[in-house]
Amino acid sequence: TVKSSFGHIRDLAKGDGAIDVEKGYLPNYIVSPDKKKIVAELKKLAKGADMVWLASDEDREGEAISWHLSEVLGLKPSNTKRIVFHEITKTAILHAIENPRDIDQNLVNAQQARRILDRLVGFQLSPVLWRKIKPSLSAGRVQSVAVRLIVEREREIQAFTTSSSFKIQGQFEASSKTIKADVSKRPTNAADANAFLESCNGAKFSVGEITIKPAKRSPAAPFTTSTLQQEASRKLGYNVSKTMMLAQRLYENGHITYMRTDSVNLSEFARTSAKESITKEYGSAYSFPRKYTTKNDSAQEAHEAIRPTDFDVNDAGDDDGQRRLYQLIWKRAISSQMSEAQLERTTIDIVNDKNSDVFKAKGEVIKFDGFLKVYLEGTDEEDEEEDSGLLPKVTQGQSLGMIDIRATQRYTRPPARFTEASLVKRLEELGIGRPSTYAPTISTVQKRGYVVKDDIDGSTREYQHLVLVNGKVTQETLSETYGADRNKMHPSDIGKVFN
Repeated sequence: TVKSSFGHIRDLAKGDGAIDVEKGYLPNYIVSPDKKKIVAELKKLAKGADMVWLASDEDREGEAISWHLSEVLGLKPSNTKRIVFHEITKTAILHAIENPRDIDQNLVNAQQARRILDRLVGFQLSPVLWRKIKPSLSAGRVQSVAVRLIVEREREIQAFTTSSSFKIQGQFEASSKTIKADVSKRPTNAADANAFLESCNGAKFSVGEITIKPAKRSPAAPFTTSTLQQEASRKLGYNVSKTMMLAQRLYENGHITYMRTDSVNLSEFARTSAKESITKEYGSAYSFPRKYTTKNDSAQEAHEAIRPTDFDVNDAGDDDGQRRLYQLIWKRAISSQMSEAQLERTTIDIVNDKNSDVFKAKGEVIKFDGFLKVYLEGTDEEDEEEDSGLLPKVTQGQSLGMIDIRATQRYTRPPARFTEASLVKRLEELGIGRPSTYAPTISTVQKRGYVVKDDIDGSTREYQHLVLVNGKVTQETLSETYGADRNKMHPSDIGKVFN
């Protein structure tokens, strides 16, 4: 008989009686009113059972749930066993049953310490907010830091001083093909940009040094909770709550391993399964089993990284949202066990007889795609994409035709506002919060009205654009929108006062 406690069955009492600070911070737990019915049912079932198996998650919260059940249901060590598994498969569950253990009191105490600290922080600070700002506000060990990060980022943006310089790019012709190349020089005003273009007028351009270097690219580690939330935001446009809801469904249906984890490691079974799937689908040259280690010192690593329970299944889920998330998880996990991509990076120097400035064209050729056959990690960077495609064949000393040279005014950008995903990343970097708390924390700071996530209208500014073509430099003033943001988080007035 399998029954659920539906999470914690009891919590700290309300009010000042929750924690006896004078007696070593002794907690006073009570059964939650909405859990009394389920507790009564579980007590009845436990009394009539030969053996009770506690199978909650293998982390602090899960261990505490098992301990609370043991205490409230009056379970005896003689007929109670604690088991853990990280995927809902027959193999994993049978292995857990064959290897039971006792409740880990150290994990239980760690959870209690966090819960007591949460309550003490909240109870000390929340009344201050009610008096100073408005009723019904709350403070917390994680949410308060999250709001502060967003407020501080907004202050950085407001205090940012913009400067500008001119990006110079030339287009050259070689054997009826175009080469785009940049100069490292960045003039700070239109007069200097114009002077540079004039210095190139009538110049004869040719190929200087050609550098070809082998390079490689390695796959990203399998997903943790945090990196799944970030990548689902980048590639699928899902917010943190939606990602966790879909992942929960995939886990419950046995498609993926547990989705609240800060480990990047895969089990030996998983690595072997991935190797077999990769070899069968792509060939042995694409297989490269590897172990990953977590760099975060606060990571618990009670669970594996998030992965499919069956690597041979590359499509699973009950609806489009689940299927898209599953495919992202499958691609990330399988690619982590694939070979590096082998590249060839080429740099062509373009020189002239009028000045000493060198234009550099950069290109990249994939010699062996490796893991790129399946997956490439997304990025939060908003900088302009650099051309890095295939360059035409040229030889040193070869003459090139100059099509045009452009100098475009570019402004420095302030720090970017947080998305839900990038806020999770920053919290994780600071060691604040746990995989299970990121989604509810982000939801809470928005519900409380501390943080707003919406579109921000930008402003318009002018910029200068100079072009050297057909022996003549022309200059025009254009306009662009800047400072616009979509779905970014920024503080409300209350959030600013809160900090």
